[in-house]
Amino acid sequence: MDFDFGAHLEALQTDGITAQRGAFSREWAEQMREDMMTAFWKAIQRPGGAVGRGPRRWYVEVHPQEISGFVELATHPWVTGICERVLGPRYEIVEIGFDVPFQGAKFQPWHRDFPSPKDTYEERRLTSLAFNLTGVDVTEDMGPFEIAPGTQYDDGRSWKHEMFPSEEHWPRFAARGVRKYPRMGDISARSALTVHRGTAHPSPIARPVLVLGVDAPGAGHAALHDMMVTPEFHAALPAAVREHLVCRVVDELVPVTQKHDIEGLVMGVEPGAPGSAMGGS
Repeated sequence: MDFDFGAHLEALQTDGITAQRGAFSREWAEQMREDMMTAFWKAIQRPGGAVGRGPRRWYVEVHPQEISGFVELATHPWVTGICERVLGPRYEIVEIGFDVPFQGAKFQPWHRDFPSPKDTYEERRLTSLAFNLTGVDVTEDMGPFEIAPGTQYDDGRSWKHEMFPSEEHWPRFAARGVRKYPRMGDISARSALTVHRGTAHPSPIARPVLVLGVDAPGAGHAALHDMMVTPEFHAALPAAVREHLVCRVVDELVPVTQKHDIEGLVMGVEPGAPGSAMGGS
């Protein structure tokens, strides 16, 4: 595939998000969905395995070898090309996990995933990226991801936990809000600082979405995660993956007990609340 990296980099700088349609086959995406749902049903049964991101919505961190297409993802030329151009040649893969809303999930409050570093709110430089891949073809009733383009540079230091703008600001994000409807095989890259939210999910079909977190050196998000691989898996990795992967090599994988619990997402927002898509703001 021929990638227009110039256009993608411009979109990341202006909107805070970009995407490549059809980067993977639907068969690859279907296997990814099966891997995510298998991991979810295991994680939900142990303390700290699945962290709430609102009613009927969870986030689960996994180890790289629990996603059978991990190597294909980490070596995809669009992924490596974006990482090298935005984060530099020594970028670090620090997280892999997935978000999954089920029927009954509500609107999340507008938020970003962690406080903004000075590099971003002053120098307008992105030091981390989140790559997202859907496990289903997203429709309006599946609680599509909604993002407010251009908000990755908002200072945010006055927000609650430096992540949650107060409700008086929600109409501004709602006015900018764009809902995304990716299909299986598509991939997006975004700054997790771009203000966003999950929306209400009345569909009986779950909507799992894989998250690959990548840092520039020194960004520090690896401290929030604890990826592990077995010696056999580590030895079999291509050097181009091994040199970027921040992980422990262990004889036996231990289920992830998550460290990055976003407390402000535990309670959802009812449709019709200020700034929600159904609230008329």
